[in-house]
Amino acid sequence: MRQNPARRTALLDAAIEVLAREGSRGLTLRAVDKEANVPTGTASNYFANRADMLAQVMGRTRERLTPDPAELADTMNAEPSHELVRTLMLQLVGRMRRDRSSHLAMLELRLEATRRPELHTELARFFTAELDAGIDFHLGSALPGDRTGVVLLYLAMLGLVVDDLTVPELLTPHRPDTLIDAMVTRLLPDEAASTRPPHST
Repeated sequence: MRQNPARRTALLDAAIEVLAREGSRGLTLRAVDKEANVPTGTASNYFANRADMLAQVMGRTRERLTPDPAELADTMNAEPSHELVRTLMLQLVGRMRRDRSSHLAMLELRLEATRRPELHTELARFFTAELDAGIDFHLGSALPGDRTGVVLLYLAMLGLVVDDLTVPELLTPHRPDTLIDAMVTRLLPDEAASTRPPHST
């Protein structure tokens, strides 16, 4: 059956909204049809089953959350520095806040993956590729820090994003932008600083 790419995208966007609003238990092909305002049975023409739809939702969230290439290129015109990393992290938080549904949907998939081995395998593959791409981008751009530091920054930012999504008032007194400053400088030390001999007294 010939399929319409725009319709598929609309159905995946609808699935993301259902996941974010109702959780994984509320995500059915029928619920996606209703959210997308299409005839009942439409989603079943595009996805073999619910598992197939969930796998494609992952790819769609990547598309929705990937930085605009022109904006990223403009940002990367700056010299590699802690300030540039800080800017990239603030842009990441900005994308999260503009598209909360995509992040909430992925949180729901993480939870469901703890109960469904087949989804766990797919999700592990997805996040491994995402993390590896982030590390390669960071190191390839000659930004401060080493591989371990980049992984630690990923973990710290993940915690910040989850709290900002779910209990934002928790971080408000601590100012997320200030926390990001501390993350970047503490987790990604300058090479010169890391090799400098200890101060003698």
